[in-house]
Amino acid sequence: MHTVRVWDLPTRLFHWALVVCVIGQIVTANVGGNWMNWHLRLGYTVLTLLLFRLVWGFVGGHWSRFSSFLYAPSTVLNYLRGQARPEHRVGHNPLGAFSVFALLAILLLQVGSGLFSDDEIAFTGPLVSLVSGEAVSLATSYHKNVGKFIVLALVVLHLLAIVYYRFAKKENLVRPMIVGDKQFPTAVPNARDSTQSRLLALGVLCLCALAVYGLAGLGAASGF
Repeated sequence: MHTVRVWDLPTRLFHWALVVCVIGQIVTANVGGNWMNWHLRLGYTVLTLLLFRLVWGFVGGHWSRFSSFLYAPSTVLNYLRGQARPEHRVGHNPLGAFSVFALLAILLLQVGSGLFSDDEIAFTGPLVSLVSGEAVSLATSYHKNVGKFIVLALVVLHLLAIVYYRFAKKENLVRPMIVGDKQFPTAVPNARDSTQSRLLALGVLCLCALAVYGLAGLGAASGF
């Protein structure tokens, strides 16, 4: 058996930080009141993490790159028919890849709509002043009444998939996301996870944080 580094440290830290922040956002949104300040801060953090993951999808470790799990429709259909290829067990399989892209897109849309939302009670997004009242109402309605339920549904599906693979296919998806490694009977490429790549990840994260900080300040700069 070959021990293979599948998930580099930056990818693993991103994953678990996103889990904590999404749970925190769900809790603070339902508690309301002064907790909405933390909801906003967690929203900034989630946006920073998502931007990081988008960049890391191009410059990160082999199995974290989008190119390693961007499958053609025919490949997805063959996988569903039981015609999986050996490499599908390394990183994200075709269904897992769909889940990743769906979560990234929905979370970006949810956080983005939050920036333009105003519940007229305890929360005002930082970019409300940049758009019309109609746009604010639309963003608020989506954020409160649509987006959060889609996020919850995707999270539940994600958890169900983990349980299914653990007990039906005898494949532990959680452990590799903690330790980074998997074992395979054949040699497959290792994800780059060196000190240099981790420093690169830190630099990317800092740049993403600065971008979010600048984005959040646009409303204040416009006189909000």
